[in-house]
Formats: sequence, C-alpha cells, structure tokens
Amino acid sequence: MRNYSTETEPTPAVGPWLDDLLPELTEFRRDLHAHPELSFKEFRTTDKLVERLEAAGLKPRRLEGTGLTVDVGEGPIATALRGDIDALPIIEETGLPFASKNHGVTHACGHDIHTATMLGIALVLHRMHESTPLGGAVRIIFQPAEETMPGGALSCIEQGVLEGVPRILALHCDPRINVGQIGTRIGAITSASDTIKIELTGRGGHTSRPHLTEDLVFALSQIAVNVPAVLSRRVDVRSGVSVVWGQISAGSAPNAIPANGYMAGTMRCLDRDAWHSAGELLDDVVQQVAAPYGVDVHLEHTRGVPPVVNSEHETAIIEAAARAELGEHAVVLTPQSMGGEDFAWFLADLPGAMMRLGTHVPGGEEYDLHRGDFIVDERALGCAIRVLTAAALRTIRNS
Repeated sequence: MRNYSTETEPTPAVGPWLDDLLPELTEFRRDLHAHPELSFKEFRTTDKLVERLEAAGLKPRRLEGTGLTVDVGEGPIATALRGDIDALPIIEETGLPFASKNHGVTHACGHDIHTATMLGIALVLHRMHESTPLGGAVRIIFQPAEETMPGGALSCIEQGVLEGVPRILALHCDPRINVGQIGTRIGAITSASDTIKIELTGRGGHTSRPHLTEDLVFALSQIAVNVPAVLSRRVDVRSGVSVVWGQISAGSAPNAIPANGYMAGTMRCLDRDAWHSAGELLDDVVQQVAAPYGVDVHLEHTRGVPPVVNSEHETAIIEAAARAELGEHAVVLTPQSMGGEDFAWFLADLPGAMMRLGTHVPGGEEYDLHRGDFIVDERALGCAIRVLTAAALRTIRNS
C-alpha cells in the first residue's frame, strides 16, 4: 500500500462543518436523481445549483448554456474541483422512491452524487471561510455534458474556467469499491475513447446471386472481425487498444442482400501516444478491409478523450485527506479503467487527479455504471465531501 504524504499544516476536520448540512444535501441529490437531464440540457440542474449557492451568499457564474462555476474564499485560487452534472439516455429500473420522472433519462453514472458533492464542498468551505478566512480560494466547476464526445470540458475551458487555477481534482463513483473507501492511482486511471460510425452502401440483390451484388452484410462482418484483429497486430499490445462494436444493422429479409448497412462502436486505448497512432491507423484499416467487396464506405471517426493521467503530488493530497477524514484503511489502489472521461482535457495543461469514490454497500448486491438498476450507497456523499474538502484545504495551506 502506498503511503504518500504531503507536508501541510493540520487542517480542521470537515465532519463538524458538514453534519447538519448532510440531510439537506441528500435530499438535494435525490431531487437531482428524480429530475435527470441529458448533456447540454441541464437547465433545471443549473438553476437549482445557482439558487442554493446564492442563498448561501455565494456568487456563482453561469456558463454559456448550462453549467456554472463558483469561487469560495478570497485570494489566489489554490485548486479547482470539478463535478459533472449530466445524466444518461437510459430507462431507470431501480424502483427507488425518488426514481427518475424523466422517462428514458437517468443518473446511471452517479453524476447526481458528483453534483451534490460539489455543492456540499462549496457550502462547507463557505461556512469555514465566514468563521475564519481560508487564506485562499477554491474554484468549483459544475461541468455539463461529460457523457458526450469529446465532452463538455472543452466548452468550459474555452470559457476560462481554468484561468488562475494551478491544479484540479475530481471524483467518480465506483460501485466496485466499498463505501467509506476511495480508489486512487498514479498515472493513467482511465483510457482514451473514440466513437466509430460506419455506413456501407452497395448494390443489393438476391442472396442466390451474391456475385452480382456488393455483399454488404458480408463486408460488415469482415469489418467487425478484422479491424480489431489488424489493429492488435499493428499497435503495441501494451497500449491496450480495444475496438468493440455496439451496433450492427442491415437488411430486412433473409433472402435479400441489402443496399445499406450501418455499424458503430468505440475504440479505447490505455496510452495517450498510442491513442494518436491507432486513431490514424484505424481509418486506413477500415477502408482496406472493406475494399475487396466493392462497397462504398462512409466512416465517421470522432476523436473522443485522452486518458486521465493522475499526477503523483495531487494524488498524494487526496490520499492524505482521505486517511485523515475516513481512516488509515480508506485508500485502495484502483486498476486503470477502459472507460473514457473528459476530465482528461482539464489535465492537458494542469496537474491534477481523479479519485474513485466507493459506492458499494459492503456485502450487498453489486451494481454497475450505465445500467438502469444502478444504485449507490448514499453514505458515499458525505465521504466524498469530507475527502475533497480536506484536500482543497491542504492545497490552500501549501500555497
């Protein structure tokens, strides 16, 4: 077990400042969960956050469209904290009393927890600052549209949310880790992720005479099987390049070769440099695999996000804060995920780190992200607020 520490003056325990707020924040999270909103449509969520922050005496800044930022404290920014606020186009199947009222949309990735966490941090830090000046400031970013490619982080950056920011920290729910613990990792903690969409067109015809057609279904099957195989031999296997198809569709009759077909999937990669080279190679490989079958190929390859790469110092700050707030056994090593996360764009020019927040009920049923039945242990909310508030205070003390 790593035991990194950062030299800092002692920081006050967060719990006493949070305890009486936690019931309200839990209800706030449940309200968000009941009213989820898709990427770049988080209007109600943004309004609710602005309303609560202004009621506390803070001055949030709305971003264009949706999302907002708020600075807490006075003086130079010591750190930024980011939470994403959008939901997914998934039908909720939890049966919770506060289940989604927006049919077909749900917080199946825990962003309602992320949002309530950031609100809680803002309120706690503001309370502390009103009691005794913090000696610096913390910028909290409520980011829209993490679930899109290449992500709402780019829009936030274009609007200047990182101006004057020396580092940035974030969290993501993890149903594999027990509540009361966090997962950390130095280096890449997520993977690069691209979206691939392919449309094929060609002469259709009778399945008894495929030689008189461009056998589009066969071409689709060859792309599905051979493109991942070719990439596995053309890119260093240690980079973990993975192409997986989520959609394939063509035809409407068993004895007719269709004239149109469609497939879509993702390409993921563990390494930033390999992501660039594999992305350039992918387009050529698709064309080469399809060429013998005479079909016309329209490829839409959307470069998504690079890996999130945690810096050592910022990871150490989070770990020290977690141990101080949750106990010596609160930190576990987490494996690198194959999932993509647009927090990576914030780390293009800044040091920072993302922690995994344990949301699993110890000994309870296991859930997974991006599923309609995803449920979190709500005690994770208080844990997240305590750890990241303590981490922010450490950055102020060390500024």
